[in-house]
Amino acid sequence: MEVKETLTTTIERTFEDYKLARHLFGERGAHLKALEKAFRVQITARGNQILITGDPLDTELADRACEELYGLLKAGYTLYPHDVEYAARILAENPKANLREIFLDTVFVTSGRKVITPKGITQKRYIEAIRNHDIVFGVGPAGTGKTYLAMAMAISFLMKGEVSRIVLVRPAVEAGEKLGFLPGDLVEKVNPYLRPLYDALYDMLPFDKASRLLQKGVIEVAPLAFMRGRTLNEAFIILDEAQNTTSDQMKMFLTRMGYNSRAVITGDITQIDLPDPKRSGLVEAVEILRDVEGIAFVFFTKKDVVRHPLVQRIIEAYEKKEARSHEG
Repeated sequence: MEVKETLTTTIERTFEDYKLARHLFGERGAHLKALEKAFRVQITARGNQILITGDPLDTELADRACEELYGLLKAGYTLYPHDVEYAARILAENPKANLREIFLDTVFVTSGRKVITPKGITQKRYIEAIRNHDIVFGVGPAGTGKTYLAMAMAISFLMKGEVSRIVLVRPAVEAGEKLGFLPGDLVEKVNPYLRPLYDALYDMLPFDKASRLLQKGVIEVAPLAFMRGRTLNEAFIILDEAQNTTSDQMKMFLTRMGYNSRAVITGDITQIDLPDPKRSGLVEAVEILRDVEGIAFVFFTKKDVVRHPLVQRIIEAYEKKEARSHEG
C-alpha cells in the first residue's frame, strides 16, 4: 500500500514593531487563530515573530495576509476580528489583492468615530462606481453592504457640498401584507417599510443632527409612490429594495433625476415580493440598461456577505434547496 506524503513548509516572519505585532496577533492570539482556520495552517507566535506551518500554498497565503494586515496597522488602521476574517476571504479569492487599497479607502467617519471602509473587492468596486457614475445598480443578496455603503456615500457627498439633499426611497411592498390592513394614515402605514433606511442613517449621524436634517427636508425618506411627478436636482437618491418595483415604477424613478444628481439602486432579485416576480423593474433594468453609457452595475454574491458568518451559510443552504427543487 502506497502512502502519500503530505508536503508541508514553514515560513518565519519577524515584525519590527513589537506593539503593532501584538495588535496583529489579537487578544490571546484571536487574530492568528482566525487566520489558522481560514488558511488551514498552524501559526506559532514568539515575541514579535511568527512561524507559519502547513501546505506550501496555504502557508504562503497566510504569510501574505499577516504582511498585509501588519501594513494596515502601520498605516494607522485599527484592526478588528471581523477585519481579519474579511482580509482572509479577500486574499483567498484573489491572492494579489492589495488590502491597503481596500481597507484604507475611507468612505465616511460616523459620529461615533467609526470609519466606514470597503470590506471586500466587490465593495471597493461598488464605491468606485458610485464615485464615477451618475447611476449605479448594486444587485445581490442581503448582508453585502449595498444599502449601508450607498448611505455612507450619500452622507459623504452631502457633507462635502457635492449635493444639497439626500432622498431615500423604498417601495412599500412586503411579503403577504397589504397597506390597507395596516392602521394609521398613509405616512404611518409606510413608515415601517422605511425603517431600515432610518436605522442606517442614525448609525452614521448623531440622532439630533439626523433629526434636524430630516425636519428641514435636507434628508428625505419616502415611499416610491411619493416620487411621481417630481424632478430632483442636486440630490443623491437611493432606491432600496428595488426588486419590488414594477417596470413602470422603475422607469418613473430613473426619470426623476435632475441636474447634478446621482442615484444608487439596490436590490436582491432572489427576494422579489411582487405577485409576478417576472415583472420586477430591477430584473428588467438589468436586462435593458446594462450597456447604457453612464450607468454602472455591480453584482454581489454570497461571498461578499459581511454579516455574521452564519448568514453566508444560510444563503448557501437555501440555494441548495432551490437547486434541488428545480432538479425535481
